[in-house]
This record gives sequence, structure tokens and C-alpha cells, in this order.
Amino acid sequence: MSNQDTCEIYLYDEEKVNHVQELLQSEDIVHAVRLFKALADENRAKIAYALCHEKELCVCDVANIIGSSVATASHHLRMLSRQGIVNHHKDGKMVFYSLKDERIKPLISLALINHKQEGIVNA
Repeated sequence: MSNQDTCEIYLYDEEKVNHVQELLQSEDIVHAVRLFKALADENRAKIAYALCHEKELCVCDVANIIGSSVATASHHLRMLSRQGIVNHHKDGKMVFYSLKDERIKPLISLALINHKQEGIVNA
């Protein structure tokens, strides 16, 4: 560590620290962390992105979109389901998935738009 990236003395603003610590006591941070962890995997992020553009997709559709086996796609979809990101329903012999919460769409779009503009997506 160089002296340029750390404080030379230990002094903090107690009011600011207490304010932010109070904000972090919320359950919202726990939900946000779960969401970001779930989307940190490239395949799960692709699935969420695909579901932002299609109302629902079957497991076979998802497998083709992410270029995986049905078993792998199903594994990722179960993970997203456990995290409360997607819903599923069975129609005959097919299982369809959709986003559980529409509020995920702007988050994913914002992340992709900002990174595309900065040239980071394929870097």
C-alpha cells in the first residue's frame, strides 16, 4: 500500500459513519446482496437479461440462449428461483420461467447500457 491511497492519520466523521451504519441495518441490503450474488454468474446474468426481453422462457429456450445443456440451464434457473428472482410454472411436460420482480429489469438494463457505453462489456 502506498501513502497515496490511504489516510495518513486515522480520523473519521462519526455522524456520517453512524448515519450510514443505521441505513445498512435494513433488510434491503441483504436482498440486494443476494440479487447481486445470483447475477454475478455469467449464465445467470444472461438468463435474467433474456427474461427482461421475453415474458417467459422454457428451460429448453434458456439452454439454447446460454449455450448449455438443459441440466445446466435447469440448475441456474433453480438457483435464481431460490433467490426469489424468477417464478416457474409447469405446462404439460414443459416448465416455463419468468421474472418474479419487474424491478430487476431497469437494474440489468442500466448495468448493460452503462458498460456498453464505456466499452466494458466485452473487455
